Amino acid sequence: MTRLLIRLFVRDYQNTENTKVRERYGKFSGVVGIVTNLLLFSGKITAGILFHSISVTADAVNNLSDSASSIVTLVGFKMAAKPADSGHPYGHARMEYISGLMVSLVVFVTGFQFAQTSFQKILHPEQTQFSLFVVAVLVVSVLLKAWQGAFYRQIGKAISSSAVSAAAADSMNDVLSTLAVLAGTVLTKLTGFNLDGYMGLAVAVMIMVTGFRLVRETSNPLLGEAPDRKLVDDIYRTIDSYDGILGIHDLNVHSYGPGRCFATVHCEVPAERDILLSHDIIDNIERDFMEKKGIHLVIHMDPVTTDNPRTNDLKNRVRQLLREISPEIGMHDFRVVWGPTHANLVFDICVSFEFPMKDEELIGVISQKIRDLPGNCYPVITVDHDYVPAKQNPDTKI
Repeated sequence: MTRLLIRLFVRDYQNTENTKVRERYGKFSGVVGIVTNLLLFSGKITAGILFHSISVTADAVNNLSDSASSIVTLVGFKMAAKPADSGHPYGHARMEYISGLMVSLVVFVTGFQFAQTSFQKILHPEQTQFSLFVVAVLVVSVLLKAWQGAFYRQIGKAISSSAVSAAAADSMNDVLSTLAVLAGTVLTKLTGFNLDGYMGLAVAVMIMVTGFRLVRETSNPLLGEAPDRKLVDDIYRTIDSYDGILGIHDLNVHSYGPGRCFATVHCEVPAERDILLSHDIIDNIERDFMEKKGIHLVIHMDPVTTDNPRTNDLKNRVRQLLREISPEIGMHDFRVVWGPTHANLVFDICVSFEFPMKDEELIGVISQKIRDLPGNCYPVITVDHDYVPAKQNPDTKI
């Protein structure tokens, strides 16, 4: 059914990489969310008030907050589609992340408020009335929310939207909370023990837990999370496939929202090659990334000496001792400053943020091993931290 609705209401629905199509998907999901949640709110609030059930009323207001969240999502997708301007040169696509965060905060606050109300109901219980109408409303709610969750999940996956995926998780959590209310209503009738306040508190806690988890998930893109490992590996492999690229390091990826990816990277090229030829290769790589992957890539060119046997021998020795310390240590920008009495080995090492040794400790261990090499060598080491361990990076060609 979801696919049929998408085909009917989302024009050019297959072109999900297009900004306008993403906006249409977002608006459509927002409208569906507003309509379905208002229907659920109307039925539950009527049942809750007529039969004095705090748990049903809490579930109703949760649906009302979901409707408000759908409005936020709708507005967020509209604003995210705005083009770049002088005040926002990287565009407005992060509004989608902000709308997802706002939805998450609304969910958490709603749960907290009804936890307080339900706790008071436990302390001062009010007799509830059992009704088949209440049971029918809750059953319909479970079915409609389950469909809504599947609907959001399919759209969120189609356009890789954290905001819509957050709505999908919230909908599936609502299914569980409504089932808890339904069970409490039936058990109260069967046992005679008033479980309304307890079920309301259970629903509230579930809402708060979901809200907290969604706040954490939707905050990560705004804080600047590490890029997906597949994206990093794909960038490394693609650049490494070009002739004339000897090594790759210092990759930085910044996302300004879906479809707005910017990256910088250092590429090592032979120092002996004509600089205009190397620059032409760099230009081609940057252009290809923009046209084929939609990534705004800027490359810093690092010339490295490849025709000096003494330098190459030292480089291989240093690379070998780094492997002995840990296969996760990478190396780049290696050069040697030769002197009459000693040689300065200047290079960067690259480790992941989770590497077990502190930078100063690691530099000390490497420096001691280099001083044991023949030739009176003195190391000058800089430590870089990468998104992925060095063993995941492509091997250099020299």
